Amino acid sequence: MGKLRRRTTSAALATGLTTALMAVLVTGCAAERQGSDSVTGTSAKGSAEGSPKVAKRGGSVGEAGSACELPVAFDIAEFWKAEAVDAEDSSSAGGDLAELVDAFAHQGPVTMACEIDAKPAGKIGFLRVWTGAPGKADARTVLKEFVAAEQEASGAVYREVETGDVTGVEVAYTTTSKLLEESKQEHAFAVATSKGPVVLHLGGMDTGEHNAMLPAFELAKSTLHLAG
Repeated sequence: MGKLRRRTTSAALATGLTTALMAVLVTGCAAERQGSDSVTGTSAKGSAEGSPKVAKRGGSVGEAGSACELPVAFDIAEFWKAEAVDAEDSSSAGGDLAELVDAFAHQGPVTMACEIDAKPAGKIGFLRVWTGAPGKADARTVLKEFVAAEQEASGAVYREVETGDVTGVEVAYTTTSKLLEESKQEHAFAVATSKGPVVLHLGGMDTGEHNAMLPAFELAKSTLHLAG
């Protein structure tokens, strides 16, 4: 895949981790709004039935020369900002911080390679891209291991999806915070390539924010194809 054109340092990863932790703390403040505008228990199948909303295109990532060079390429939503992540640089943080950054940058068999930030579009969350080493594992296996590595994940629903020149697997699941006693929706999509597996994951501060960002996830998923 070659070196990424742009690299996020361990300090930036640490900042991302801090932001994620702060988002968890403020989730409680958003609980009332979540109860009114969220869709609870939406399955992967349900999110793709009918005509799902697709965000307006703002650019693309994945190809050589883009913000993130990846095994796949896809369109990103208008105003969203992509930045490559160099997880190998996490060791420079040192001590406990290095361990936190390392845990944040790795999940199951894949490592974070790109963050696409929704804040410039007025939303709180990221579409993150994770990549793994080439191997024999299929997309469903990789995705199951990815979800299994997520703390307090439950209710996973998988389905096969054909997009561009690849066939992938999508999952919808729920994560629960024991501290806040609240749950939120998550979506991920995985494909297997000759250069290794790729997982696109959409989180969000809460289910309300997640649902507001689903059109960006649908755009990425529907336009995804092999890079190069």
